[in-house]
Amino acid sequence: MLPKPKTKRHVYLDHAATTYMDKRVLEAMRSFFIKNYGNPSSIYTLGRQASQYLNQARKKIANLINTRPLQIVFTAGGTESDNMAIYGVAYEHQNQGRHIVSIAIEHHAVLNPLQDLAKQGWEITYVKIDKYGRVDPKDVAKAIRPDTVLVSIMYANNEIGAIEPIAQIGREILKYRKQHSSVYPFFHTDACQAAGYLDMDVEKLHVDLMTVNGSKIYGPKGAGFLYIRQGIKIKPLILGGSQERKLRAGTENVPAIMGLARAFELAQAGRIKNSAKIAKLRDYLWQKIRTQIKGIKLNGPDLGADRLPNNLNVSFNDVEGEAMLLYLDEYGIMCSTGSACNSDSLDPSHVLTAIGLPYELAHGSLRFSLGAVNTKADIDYTMKYLPLIINQLREISPTNLEKKQHAKYKK
Repeated sequence: MLPKPKTKRHVYLDHAATTYMDKRVLEAMRSFFIKNYGNPSSIYTLGRQASQYLNQARKKIANLINTRPLQIVFTAGGTESDNMAIYGVAYEHQNQGRHIVSIAIEHHAVLNPLQDLAKQGWEITYVKIDKYGRVDPKDVAKAIRPDTVLVSIMYANNEIGAIEPIAQIGREILKYRKQHSSVYPFFHTDACQAAGYLDMDVEKLHVDLMTVNGSKIYGPKGAGFLYIRQGIKIKPLILGGSQERKLRAGTENVPAIMGLARAFELAQAGRIKNSAKIAKLRDYLWQKIRTQIKGIKLNGPDLGADRLPNNLNVSFNDVEGEAMLLYLDEYGIMCSTGSACNSDSLDPSHVLTAIGLPYELAHGSLRFSLGAVNTKADIDYTMKYLPLIINQLREISPTNLEKKQHAKYKK
């Protein structure tokens, strides 16, 4: 039997799923619920004031990514922004070609639209990735064809933390356009996981469309934006009013947008300092795991520049990921698994299988994603119980029981 903790600690290690809201962000939103509540499309004073605040938020975000305010379209989050980029470009430019290039480890907010387009007759090329989840920019360039209208490669992976060489890919795409005297393909990146840790300058990255959401950067859920480079037309998915340059109809969620802008501002201002602090803590966790638990494998890049500083994805032999989550939760420890435990599918993570992990190892993975409030005490508390949980689950695993039974008959 596993021991019960004398004092149950609350340890949240799932910041890649969502983050709490920073108090400074909440403060930036507060007045827009009860005082500055006007509709930005209204022409009376309260509405004009709301419009001015909206423009301020748009300008703040534009400055942070080195673009113009008109290139920012506010959405209800990362999924909508990804859908807007994929479908918007595809439907607007399908007369130029019906081919898209991507990679197999994208978030489902990208993969599912691509699969849907494939059913509609589009051809999708998934460029190979290496065992660390990284794609070679040259391979992306080789996949581009005369009928390619879009390349969509995520900035950083949500499961294994792999940071893709977006700037190099962007340069390859620019080179292709110049050689072929074409404006195609456009280049989109899902930067939701990257926004709190990496440089988001769209000119340095050479991207044409970029997705960001608030719930990964200590901002509000249900808020995000899509950057669209000047001159690129996309087909709107939500029709109605003329909001967001007629690209996204519906009254803007001003409180959430103000929170998003403040969260993004804070994330970018503190990203270097926070990255160093969190990476040190992440490395401490990995050192504890690798010295205290046998039969493990680090998934994704080595702990360095090619990996998000908050990410640690580990597979444990002969253990089910869902079982580990449930046991950890009993101790107040929260992380996630590569297995699809919260969906209708029992298939292992598409990311882990794409980098070549066997089915069994993919099912026995945990993702620890650290955040700003985590401490060394959190890691020590986690490691007080994680080895015990792994040993307990291995004792009762079918593989171990089979070995014991075999040994019994052998005697």
